[in-house]
Amino acid sequence: MATFLYKLGRLAFRRRWLVGLAWLAILIGIGAGAATAGDAPEDEFTLPGTEAQQAFDVLEEEFPQSNADAVETRIVFQAPDGGDISTGANRSAVDSVLNEAGNGDFVVSVTDPFAEEGGSVSPDGTTAYATIVYSDDLHMEDDLPDMHEALMNTMEDGRAQGIDVEASGMIAMGEAEVGGGEAIGILVAALVLVITFGSIVAAGLSLFTALIGVGVGTLGIAALSATLGLSGTTGILATMIGLAVGIDYALFIVSRYRAELVEGHSREEAAGRAVGTAGSAVVFAGLTVIIALCGLAVVNVPLLTKMGVTAGAAVALAVLIALTLVPAALGMVGKRIFGRSHRKQNPETHVPATLSRNGKETMGVRWARGVLRRPGLVLAGSVLGLGVLALPVADMELGLPDDGTQAPDTTQRKAYDMLSDGFGAGFNGPLLLVLEGGDGVDLQAAADTLTADLEGYDDVVATAPAVFNEAGNVGTMTVFPESGPASQETTDLVTSLRGDFADTFADQTGAELLVSGQTAAQSDFSTVMNDALVPYLTLVVGLAFILLVLVFRSILVPLKAALGFLLSVLAALGIVVAVFQWGWVASLIGVEETGPIMSMMPIFMIGVIFGLAMDYEVFLVTRIREAHVHGEDAHQAIVTGFRLNARVVTAAAIIMISVFGAFAAVSAEAMIKMMGLGMASAVLLDAFVVRMTIVPALMGLVGERAWWLPKWLNRALPNVDVEGESLERYLKANGKGRDSLEPERETETASVG
Repeated sequence: MATFLYKLGRLAFRRRWLVGLAWLAILIGIGAGAATAGDAPEDEFTLPGTEAQQAFDVLEEEFPQSNADAVETRIVFQAPDGGDISTGANRSAVDSVLNEAGNGDFVVSVTDPFAEEGGSVSPDGTTAYATIVYSDDLHMEDDLPDMHEALMNTMEDGRAQGIDVEASGMIAMGEAEVGGGEAIGILVAALVLVITFGSIVAAGLSLFTALIGVGVGTLGIAALSATLGLSGTTGILATMIGLAVGIDYALFIVSRYRAELVEGHSREEAAGRAVGTAGSAVVFAGLTVIIALCGLAVVNVPLLTKMGVTAGAAVALAVLIALTLVPAALGMVGKRIFGRSHRKQNPETHVPATLSRNGKETMGVRWARGVLRRPGLVLAGSVLGLGVLALPVADMELGLPDDGTQAPDTTQRKAYDMLSDGFGAGFNGPLLLVLEGGDGVDLQAAADTLTADLEGYDDVVATAPAVFNEAGNVGTMTVFPESGPASQETTDLVTSLRGDFADTFADQTGAELLVSGQTAAQSDFSTVMNDALVPYLTLVVGLAFILLVLVFRSILVPLKAALGFLLSVLAALGIVVAVFQWGWVASLIGVEETGPIMSMMPIFMIGVIFGLAMDYEVFLVTRIREAHVHGEDAHQAIVTGFRLNARVVTAAAIIMISVFGAFAAVSAEAMIKMMGLGMASAVLLDAFVVRMTIVPALMGLVGERAWWLPKWLNRALPNVDVEGESLERYLKANGKGRDSLEPERETETASVG
């Protein structure tokens, strides 16, 4: 493969303008497709195989007149100083607010909280609520800002009349605040690249090619959105990961190209060698990321599957960009790949001799030698430190965020608290019970039995009358728990109702009982995430282990890569628990409310970080193996690998930490903050503690045994040759080996100067 990629790199360099135009044509063509594609569908969150989803499917079929996707807003009113909300000026203020809200755009109906039947006034008379239903014609992307502003103005009018008015729902939430995390990440990436390369052109090249890949991927998702059912949310992960790995892969190719120029190779030869060696590492690093992302399919949540597959496609695109467009762009920029001050050191070739591998000792060399002096102590200290950081994971509680976890100053949180005070904590998380009756089953009698059985049942405070479909074979009943939606008591209630209670009810009445609703669905989602964690880890780590055995021709190196990743992820999750669940230093990043860790957080972070961690492992250790294959002993190979790649691995990690950290620091959304902090912490720990510290310490301890592979397995495995051994033989056979460097040709210098 290295020889093929070498030829591909040289071809892309020679035909640079043709390659550049081809990618430009692809970008324009896909952009045209995206412009003419239909609107992206709304997110459709389903949980196949769960009882909650089974109930939702029954309701969709048996209650076709109900619109499960309707947009609703709940307005909550509370009288001041414990007064009665249904009398005098308080009632007049409520009526005024509801009349104004009912005259708004797209409003279909507004419920009356004071109706004799179906009213919604709290038992103590202080609190009432009304539900506003909006038309299907409402287009959230275009109409949400105006609708949100109108609702806020209506609520202010009510407050001016002396009552407390708050609201919940999508209209009340308004547009999500992006916060500029992407822009900050790109700016930091540009700064790091300039410092790393000492050249604005080299830094700009890495960013430009990465952005081309992101553009093609994003437009491709938009073009296929209507055909494949890809919502706007689907492309978020693809954009984030595509930009991250795109910069990383370009960084490694450009860095290797500059190193080959320093060795004295021509520009075309240097491009070929860079793609043949670093490009091989890019291919296998990309494969590990793709495996990790596409492996999200085992969770069996369609939305996550689509996000993982589209993100995997974005990574594959980034690999293609690195292997073709990057060497073409290197040909276009010519001598400017080095900074002006460096080019002045050697006016004839514009290649700075002071950057050669025989130059001064680098920080990477000093770090590697420092670790190798006391490898056992360094290894023990690093593992112990990560273990301490991982301790909070033992106390991790999983759940999904609701209005109760919003910041205290938001209208959604205030509405949540007002309803809890007036109607009880469980009012914010009711359960929806679905009754299915077969032939000969009296469903009304079954509903009466269910109501009687639930009276006095642990953690149930009230039930609403059953509602039946036209055929009379399916009914629904709303049950209000005593505890809140995110509490363990409510989760236990769901489990209890689905267990012996449902079996006994079926035996008594002949009707099947399904427990559903948003609260039950959240419980099911957490269960799905927990159940999928071990199979997902087994699949991803197992496939990546096999891939890394192929790459490194070793058992120990892939094994310590996987174990080191688990250490860094557990430590990062420990940090997330300490901040978001325990509240430690939460105020420093603007976390105003603690609560359970988002259910999808662990598995999502495992997928993303595993891919990035294996990137650093492949790029760093392939350089070490390359030095070892070319004759250096185990310790010297480690030092050489760090001298040549520690700088770029460090730069890549800092870029990722900055991108993820920017989301944690700037975003107003708790979920985004959580993901940002978790991934930034994981990259920090994995890159600098695991890859840059534990890896050299462990390899220093085991020495040559790090590259041990059973002879029978060595014979059975195909030789993928990431370190370029076959390429070196090919080059020597063609007079271009390390001992016969190809001189810089005058014609080429003129063409790229």
